[in-house]
Amino acid sequence: MTRPTHRLTFTAAPDDAGKRLDVFLAAAADDLSRSRLKALILDGAVTMDGTAETNPKKPVVAGATYAVAVPEPVAATPEPQDIPLDVLFEDEHLIVINKPSGMAVHPAPGSHDGTLVNALLFHCQGQLSGIGGVERPGIVHRIDKLTTGVLVAAKTEPAHLGLSALFSTHDIERAYLAVTRGAPRPSHGTVDEHLARSSADRKKMAVVKNPEAGFGRHAVTHYKTLETFGIREKGTNFPSAALVECRLETGRTHQIRVHMAHIGTPLVGDPVYGRHKGVSVLGSGPGRDAGFDAARAFPRQALHAAVLGFIHPVTKEALRFEAPLPEDMSDLIAALRRLPKKV
Repeated sequence: MTRPTHRLTFTAAPDDAGKRLDVFLAAAADDLSRSRLKALILDGAVTMDGTAETNPKKPVVAGATYAVAVPEPVAATPEPQDIPLDVLFEDEHLIVINKPSGMAVHPAPGSHDGTLVNALLFHCQGQLSGIGGVERPGIVHRIDKLTTGVLVAAKTEPAHLGLSALFSTHDIERAYLAVTRGAPRPSHGTVDEHLARSSADRKKMAVVKNPEAGFGRHAVTHYKTLETFGIREKGTNFPSAALVECRLETGRTHQIRVHMAHIGTPLVGDPVYGRHKGVSVLGSGPGRDAGFDAARAFPRQALHAAVLGFIHPVTKEALRFEAPLPEDMSDLIAALRRLPKKV
């Protein structure tokens, strides 16, 4: 059965003459990405004065009328699932949620359903205008399955394009709270280290030793120690753990986890980048035992996306969202605060 379509028409001005067809249409059609238009051209959905144009590089002719037949979006492959969401904000263009631990963002091996995409497909039924021709939410950034906190998704293609541009140019405020083993020295600073897939384990990311050779992707994390807990070495003031705020200048896979481990303070509970679970503490008594046990038993990386701020890509309103610490991290911090401060 033929999919229903809607048509867009544009007449090329003298200044448009000679431009690539896909470039011209992307500038004229604000609601469609260049990659989407390129696919439509290749599919024969674009005509010039009634004649099909199938070459995205074809030079535009001044005065010619170009028509784009845009098919209605097809149903997404993942199934909608009625999964409760903690919605912080929603309008016709985008939705901001506070993601719980244990929820993957996308379906993947080991997480075929129960993901944020499944939940959004159900929650936003009838509201998705189609991202790249598919009825789906536009995911422009991710947080790990076991990481909690604020995440934004687009419901329309203009919002998806706008959010993607904001993340690409790093015009986003992103602050995370992390509990680390030990405390960073100095107490605040910047980690500016390229990241790439580990050559020893392709599931892990690693700091690149020779970025000048063109390996890896630039990654910058600004950190600030907010609070320290306990003491780990006799005769020193080295803390056993710390609450650290991390602000992202870039957003690479596992960036905070790798950068914090790189400076010697991996996240408590991190199963991949922490050398072992728990914290080293001195002292004695129930406070020591409670703090040690809480850190050792923490079942995930202690990381929470606390703040997300950006300019709404359609309405241009300044938006900023904060998600409170989840209960498990609050309980961990409460236990660490009972660690003895001296031997």
